Amino acid sequence: MGYITELRKFIGSRPIISVGATILVINEQGQLLFQHRSDTNDWGLPGGSMELGETLEEVAIRELYEETGLVTDKVELVGVRSGPRYQFTYPNGDQTDSVIHLFHAQEVTGTLQINDDESFDLVYFSQDALPEKIEKRAHALLEELGTTIWALHNSFEIKD
Repeated sequence: MGYITELRKFIGSRPIISVGATILVINEQGQLLFQHRSDTNDWGLPGGSMELGETLEEVAIRELYEETGLVTDKVELVGVRSGPRYQFTYPNGDQTDSVIHLFHAQEVTGTLQINDDESFDLVYFSQDALPEKIEKRAHALLEELGTTIWALHNSFEIKD
């Protein structure tokens, strides 16, 4: 059982500060990987909360595998974001004030597949054809770091 789940047993749905990592995967065509989230029924970026004893890089790498089946050991910090735009209320009422560390997977291996119950689908989208309903925090990341994010495709590498 995860740290946040354990914490919620004591504090219920009250707001908490959640430190975590989101990871960007951009394919050779310059398309960004999104997950169709099962909890909110919108499109977000792979990522999640830090567990006790983890580094932020480990969070990004773990969440990438858990949510997409992809593997990387080469990540680069793109930015850190927090504040009102990153406050979020989950459908079950849990409130969080997210501190998001955005990483870029510089190379990935593996086969794209859903490994858990957090996603309905995994799809790469181009900058000019993004999904219509993007999760609030992912939308804020794209607005604030869009130029930086879309420039990352020049450093992407797929390993067989």
